[in-house]
Amino acid sequence: MIKLVLFEDNSKLRRSISFLFQYSEDYKLVGAYENVLNAKEVLQKDLPDVVLLDIDMPEMDGISAIPIIKETNPLISVIMYTQFEHDEKLFNSFCAGADGYILKNTSPLKLFEAIDEVRQGGVPLSPAVARKMLNFFQEKKTPKNKYGLTDREREVLQLLVKGYSVKLIASELHIAYDTSRSHLRNIYHKLHVQCGKEAIAKVLAERIRF
Repeated sequence: MIKLVLFEDNSKLRRSISFLFQYSEDYKLVGAYENVLNAKEVLQKDLPDVVLLDIDMPEMDGISAIPIIKETNPLISVIMYTQFEHDEKLFNSFCAGADGYILKNTSPLKLFEAIDEVRQGGVPLSPAVARKMLNFFQEKKTPKNKYGLTDREREVLQLLVKGYSVKLIASELHIAYDTSRSHLRNIYHKLHVQCGKEAIAKVLAERIRF
């Protein structure tokens, strides 16, 4: 069972999310809070696997809380759960260490899939967010192959940015799962990063084109 903590200042939405997970056998919401002011103490008490994190909250915003969460336990997966599609919010979230970015209009099924995906090492993104990220990269003037990625590696990176997991990348490109993982390892090495979220943050920061 995956344990979750929700930080959301909207009381109605907190109740809705709590109800959504109430009867699930695969997910357990162990805490729901209106702000992140005591995030460290909350996480040490509740010991979640995943944090669903709103951005716009009083006194301290969700993005500012990401380093606190990661410092408390680097193994916690952080999914931004927000209404914002702004480039700046997206960029700052991933640069701060977010593992996924899901909009609040996402269906419950897609939310469950995002939670599963992030625990499997994927970087879940809402479709609208993935499109925005791709447009952001493609509009910039940065050299297209600055890091010497092969054509296949650029295809894999593009799917990673769209929120595909290792398994889905393999399926989409009709390659073996291990081959997909190998391409990702090569990409991380060339970009000088350790994981998918760092790769996305670097692409955002340096405006790497496909």
